[in-house]
Amino acid sequence: MARNLVTRYVWLVDTINRYGRITLKDLNDAWLRSEISEGKPLARRTFFHYRDGVEDMFDINIVCDKSTFEYYIDDSGGEDNARLRSWLVDSASLSGMLSNAHDISDRIILESVPSAREHLPVIIDAMKQNRRIRFSYKSYTRSQPTDGIVLEPYFVKIFKQLWYVIGMNVKDNAVKTYSLDRITQLNLLQDTFTMPDGVKPSEFFKDCFGIITNKNKAKRIVLRVEPTQAKYFRALPLHPSQMEEVHDSYSVFTYWMRITYDLKEEIMSHGSSVEVLEPTELKLLIQNELKQALDNYQL
Repeated sequence: MARNLVTRYVWLVDTINRYGRITLKDLNDAWLRSEISEGKPLARRTFFHYRDGVEDMFDINIVCDKSTFEYYIDDSGGEDNARLRSWLVDSASLSGMLSNAHDISDRIILESVPSAREHLPVIIDAMKQNRRIRFSYKSYTRSQPTDGIVLEPYFVKIFKQLWYVIGMNVKDNAVKTYSLDRITQLNLLQDTFTMPDGVKPSEFFKDCFGIITNKNKAKRIVLRVEPTQAKYFRALPLHPSQMEEVHDSYSVFTYWMRITYDLKEEIMSHGSSVEVLEPTELKLLIQNELKQALDNYQL
């Protein structure tokens, strides 16, 4: 599909989303004000063509309220669908913007997402068809790769620029997580599976920070955070349960989360600007890590 056509789809979704509801006349006015129109009005027939394209590409339905003749985005698919649509539009919009910036490409620094282009389409296809996948996996904790892993892929998640697939390991009969950058020889199998009742991706990591989970119960996590770092925590919360109590020279952030490896690593990455107040279990865990780190620097 032509790049400028995708750009027009993204503009249409973004504009309607920003207005909430908009008539075709007001949409055409906005269209003419944008550079994308090249001074030409948005014909009704063209609008309907773009609307169909948006539905096919992004699974976003633009519907009309016949009582007001206003167009709006149908969000009846639920919160998860809304988040996915937002991510898709943001990604497409960013892609279109960057593709038009080739003349200053040496001034744009990007991070790579290992193996997403290679493996993610196969896994998405397997999820859509509820089909098993087989692959080899090179764990960082083992010297040799594990071959012939058969997985029923339940869902995928991105965390810190890496994609992960979570599903049922058929041999071990256990739900496990695999990083796509460590997968090789990925194949889509003919064998199908049925998603078990009660498995909801949105619930799987509900009490966790990051990609690692466990069977521990969520606990009250209390962090004392210095003022500058607190601004970052407000802008990008560690977890949806985050609550803040502001003091003169620090903030206290409270969460309900499980104690996991990812949480411990995240807290330690902020150094002295973040202190664990509760629970004692987490304080001792980080204290032990810091002592071991200091031992490496004994002169």
